[in-house]
Amino acid sequence: MNRRPSPAAAFVSAALVGIAGGWWLARRHDRGHQRQLFSSRPYRRFAALGWIASRNDPAVLPLLRDYLAWEPIPALRRRARRIAAVIGSAP
Repeated sequence: MNRRPSPAAAFVSAALVGIAGGWWLARRHDRGHQRQLFSSRPYRRFAALGWIASRNDPAVLPLLRDYLAWEPIPALRRRARRIAAVIGSAP
């Protein structure tokens, strides 16, 4: 009585494992971008601002205010101000 799973059950199982793994990797990737906002490297800060802009989440406004007070590069400060204005005006 050694039954093998049907191909459909194997496919569904593999799909669920793939979805769970993809979700986990995406969350890990997102957390990495959040931590890079105060990086010593300007390009990483630029990328983190892009990630924040794509999320459009009002919960990051206090973080952006802290960032604006900290950021020494004028171009990155301008970008952060634009992002904060867009996120602040979103419904």
